[in-house]
Amino acid sequence: MGARVRKAVIPAAGLGTRFLPATKAQPKEMLPLVDKPIIQYVVEEAIASGIDDILIITGRGKRAIEDHFDRAFELEDALERTGKNGLLDEVRRVAEIDIHFIRQKQPLGLGHAVYQARKHVGNEPFAVMLGDEVFTGQPPALARLISVFEQTGSTTWQSGRCLSLTYRSTASSAFPTAA
Repeated sequence: MGARVRKAVIPAAGLGTRFLPATKAQPKEMLPLVDKPIIQYVVEEAIASGIDDILIITGRGKRAIEDHFDRAFELEDALERTGKNGLLDEVRRVAEIDIHFIRQKQPLGLGHAVYQARKHVGNEPFAVMLGDEVFTGQPPALARLISVFEQTGSTTWQSGRCLSLTYRSTASSAFPTAA
């Protein structure tokens, strides 16, 4: 059996043109689905699937994503003072998730965004997760893909949502294996 899949790359640097005008001033990844932003569902699926190293690729105008996964001391204080302990626990739980961020300097597409993660993922297998579709169920969709990858050692794909790649290093760059 090969290396365990423990890293996820979440590209979130796109311009969000499919959702205009809603995304002119707000990242599409921060649009709510019921009571939380879509990107939080993606991160929670990664964690539920055993991923312990998450990298989000952001771009211009995506600061709200980093802020969402950061501490909000004023909000926490207000929730504590008003006795809203359930909300306080949720806000703190989200802020405790260890996430790394890299900024894609130019919007040059999904492949380029994933390429920005090359130094972070190195020569390890990793998952690429997009928030374009949200899956529910147990085990999570990503956990099922990881299981297939670990059984076959091959790239796996589901409905344009999740992709697991292995990278093979060459002299100065890395190339994904073919499906």
